[in-house]
This record gives sequence, structure tokens and C-alpha cells, in this order.
Amino acid sequence: MKTTDLSIKYGFTTLNFAKDREISTGFCGDLLSVVMSKAPEDSVWFTVMNNINVIAVATLADVSAVVICDAEVSEDLVTKAKENDVNLYSSNKDVFSTCKMIGEL
Repeated sequence: MKTTDLSIKYGFTTLNFAKDREISTGFCGDLLSVVMSKAPEDSVWFTVMNNINVIAVATLADVSAVVICDAEVSEDLVTKAKENDVNLYSSNKDVFSTCKMIGEL
């Protein structure tokens, strides 16, 4: 799967598209220290976190994309994603329902 599939196939809102990347798996988590240490490289990270630290963690973990689930996304977060070339999407569904839509990667 590619990051473009997140909007085309699953209907997530594209907040920032930096580059098309392969997605190897998914990762769900809201505790940033856990995401930094456990999110697989090239994964898509599903979270409800909505602050600029998400972009720093996404960059450190080298995830392919971040999907903010069931939360209003701040302009600061979108700006930081653009500055750091992080693919950022949003879903109006909760994390469980969003992951369920995608199923197994």
C-alpha cells in the first residue's frame, strides 16, 4: 500500500502530502515515548494526539504517514507537517474504526 491510498481508497482527509511512500504496517498509539521506541519504520501511525510533538515523533520514527483520528487538527500541526515533509491525514472516525477500515496491511 502507498500513502496515496489513505485518501483515495479510504477517504481520509489529506492535510499534508509530502511524498508518496510505501506503508509496511500500521501502528496505534498515543504515548509519544512508546511510539518513538516501537512504531515500525514505514508504518502508518494512527493517533488522537493533536500537537506539534506528533510531527517530531513521526520524523524520529520515520513513519510513512500519520492519521489523526476523531479529533480537530490544529493549524500548528499542519504547518509543522509541511515544514518537516510529514504525510498527515485525518479521519472522522475513532482509532479502532479507522484501523478496522484498513484491515490487515
